[in-house]
Amino acid sequence: MKITQEKLPASQIGLEIEIPAETSKNTYEKVIKEIAKTTNIPGFRKGKVPRPILLQRIGSERIKAAVLEELIQDSLEEAIKQESINALGNYKLRSDFEELINTYKPGEVFTFLAAVDVPPEVTLGQYQGLQVKAEEVVYNEEDVNKLINERREKLATLIPVENRPAQMGDLAVIDFEGRKPTETGEEGEIIPGTEAKEYQVELSDGKFIAGFVEGVVGMNIDETKKLNLTFPDDYHQKDLAGQGVIFTITLKDLKEKELPELDDDFAQEVSEFETIAQLRESLEKQYQEKAANDTKQNIHGAIVAELLNHTSIELPDTMLEEEIQTILLQTANQLQSYGMDVNQFFTRETVTKMRETAKPEASKNLHTNLIIEKIAEQESITIGDDELAVKIAEIRETLKDREVDEAKLQKYVKHDLLAEKTLDWLQEKTQVELVPLGSLTPEEEEDSERENEES
Repeated sequence: MKITQEKLPASQIGLEIEIPAETSKNTYEKVIKEIAKTTNIPGFRKGKVPRPILLQRIGSERIKAAVLEELIQDSLEEAIKQESINALGNYKLRSDFEELINTYKPGEVFTFLAAVDVPPEVTLGQYQGLQVKAEEVVYNEEDVNKLINERREKLATLIPVENRPAQMGDLAVIDFEGRKPTETGEEGEIIPGTEAKEYQVELSDGKFIAGFVEGVVGMNIDETKKLNLTFPDDYHQKDLAGQGVIFTITLKDLKEKELPELDDDFAQEVSEFETIAQLRESLEKQYQEKAANDTKQNIHGAIVAELLNHTSIELPDTMLEEEIQTILLQTANQLQSYGMDVNQFFTRETVTKMRETAKPEASKNLHTNLIIEKIAEQESITIGDDELAVKIAEIRETLKDREVDEAKLQKYVKHDLLAEKTLDWLQEKTQVELVPLGSLTPEEEEDSERENEES
């Protein structure tokens, strides 16, 4: 069998395969016999049908099609093995199949064209001495205070309010109803979904539409008040967005929160620590580590973005399709974890749209992984067995009650460790300018990408 290779775009190898006349004839005879054994023609026993009658009943075109399918499949597998091609996924027939049927003659040399996807070549550009900007995440003591206050709120005691009006922070019990204003400004019919009895609401910003909570503040128990308000333009009920409403509100009851003291007793109730100092120290350490880790991830992200501008890769369709499938599977697993019915969500139409939406992400993921793997290979960056074992043990602790595919877990952990180790190495070789959080807007990033493409 004669095989000629050529390099094609999109990480494909083109193959011209010439099948010897003898192989062509032998395959034809083999297929004819198999068809004769399984074909039922009245008046003849299976396997005993004369060839002319078999050809007449089945049709020579159908028989040649069956022969060619076997010839192409077998010869492609043999060619890939013979040429030691690291093929990905299924082959693509480049010759027109109908034309092959018309020109094929048993016992003569048969030639066809095909293509197979192969792992892409990664042509690394500059990856040392890069200059990047990354947003710095700075530890903020207010984050610790906010978390502690949230825990205090959960342990708050509700105390009935007497002899004062409602104020922000109180818990109010109200009756209310919303009516459409008429052209003359009077109250019209009740708006569905805008009425309730004995409704409990915390008087704080962001509750209800603008002006509602502020209207309750200052009311006394048993007082009734009318508020002329407007639903926001982005209100979830589209028919009410931007529309006016007259609310009638009666304050039925009022309570204030009595927060626990920030002392050692509080620390022992909400944590495993004995003192409030230990609790605060632990939270400060957690938030400091999170800020440092978030900054590191921003740096790594900036390095990856810069690497993508310096590296050329042609992705094969097979690899791209597999990555898209992985993204869709992750989405399905996430939806299931939320208790959603995946079968109802994943309709033919939504899957088609999701596949298109996932393409850019899949492409970026593959480019990133291939670049990092190539740099790791070039710089001899590896993961030791001990490193791998320690990390896998940590992850197993978090997956105690779940079945785990050990082979997949090991592959996943090794990939992540290698990526992190390589990016840490790259960070040492990169000039990083840390900028304030939020200063690298999407518009600026897009402008930077356009400049890189033009240069």
